[in-house]
Amino acid sequence: MTTLKKTKTSIPVPELMSSGHLACQGCGATMAMRYALKGLGQQTVMVVPACCWTVISGANPRSSINLPLLHSPFAAAAATATGVKAGLVARGDRETTVVAWAGDGGTFDIGIQALSGAADRNEDILYVCYDNEAYMNTGVQRSGGTPDGAWTMSTPAGSARPKKDLDAIMLAHHIPYFATATPAYAEDMVRKFAKAKTVKGFRFIRILSPCPPGWKTDPMDTTKLSRLAVQTGMFRLYEVENGAMRLNMNVANRKPVEEYLKAQGRFKNMPAAEIAALQKRIDGFWESEKRQGS
Repeated sequence: MTTLKKTKTSIPVPELMSSGHLACQGCGATMAMRYALKGLGQQTVMVVPACCWTVISGANPRSSINLPLLHSPFAAAAATATGVKAGLVARGDRETTVVAWAGDGGTFDIGIQALSGAADRNEDILYVCYDNEAYMNTGVQRSGGTPDGAWTMSTPAGSARPKKDLDAIMLAHHIPYFATATPAYAEDMVRKFAKAKTVKGFRFIRILSPCPPGWKTDPMDTTKLSRLAVQTGMFRLYEVENGAMRLNMNVANRKPVEEYLKAQGRFKNMPAAEIAALQKRIDGFWESEKRQGS
């Protein structure tokens, strides 16, 4: 008889998400929701615009998460969450956390006006973008979050445009709390959501969320890809609180970017010269960060 070794973890045991969701196998957005809810706890309301999670949550009136969930129009996640928060405050409830949970299409592109407005007003909500880097729910079309060189149905030869720097856009609003996360680093993610719950004002978390159908990867590789994105320097784990930036993982000894790209079918036609140029760009970015003392 084999005895399993117990491992200490800071991740709460209770589950607020059930197995009845409708996600694809290996869905990073589903893993992200599970860990986010462990950090947020029961006293939470979710606002979800048109995105994969509109389907994943399940058919009304049922839901795969044990929390109030409100579906909103595609462009209005931040505005709807603002209204929900105002309604709760009018009833005397200032403690419930209101979360807008949207994909990159509804954040980088379609919902950015409402997002910017809510951030500028410093509304007391948490906005979460699970960034799977394309419009996955409607058949894998390019979004503002799609990286250059990536195949999508609307960029069959590879996206010719770079990924929009949404982090810089959000930080330009001088919000109280900003963070990035990815499912491979579960304890980091849970901690950041628990932290965001305690902050008053507008908070934003962007989660890199691998999508097996859209990224053309094996569903079993979601965690591995999440980890590689960080280990190659393609994705930074960091947080900014009241203007002070803190890097959560030092990647001085980075793995080659090609290791991350080659594991995804969406980059299979990316020329070697472009991969080399990307590696040079990533190295240059991290060297610049090192000189600045980040």
